[in-house]
Amino acid sequence: MSQSKVLADKLYSGEGIAADVVRIAAANILLALCAHIVIPLPFTPVPITGQTFGVLLVAVLLGARRSAIAMVFYLFEGLMGLPVFQPLGIPGPARFLGPTAGYLIAYPFAAFATGWLVERNSRLFRASKSQPAGAALAGALLCGEAIIFAFGCAWLASGFHLGWARAFQTGALPFVPGEIVKMALIVTFVAGFALFHRES
Repeated sequence: MSQSKVLADKLYSGEGIAADVVRIAAANILLALCAHIVIPLPFTPVPITGQTFGVLLVAVLLGARRSAIAMVFYLFEGLMGLPVFQPLGIPGPARFLGPTAGYLIAYPFAAFATGWLVERNSRLFRASKSQPAGAALAGALLCGEAIIFAFGCAWLASGFHLGWARAFQTGALPFVPGEIVKMALIVTFVAGFALFHRES
């Protein structure tokens, strides 16, 4: 499936490096905005944020390569101390030693995997009453979620010496309902776009 089949190319039809710079810059703004949606939880050092929603949505919008590049730039911006991460942690390089470091490092990998799967399912952006398209998108999103939580829990288990059971209990389990809602919102957005694109 060609890169022109992803949503970003349908929403903004420009071609070339300049157009991709615009798309990636817009993705970075989206990520920063999503990161500032944050709810701290008293029983875990990992807060609820909109970051994973942003990561997965960018992957769906941009596809594999460009979303991974957007994530690398996003992490670099945070490394330099720009206020792009959720605001509860220490800014700058120290954030990559904190409890959310594993999740952050996972973002380029999760975005690439999700985007790669999306690029290979041309049905996703065509309006249809059939379930396979929605199931394919959900599968791509689940893959991205699994990568994010695998990295996040691995860091909590090793870097913070919580062990795998405790890391899963504090770094993944409390967030499952919210992640289901985020994925449902993305699936709904894609379905709505497909319907609008068919009727316009």
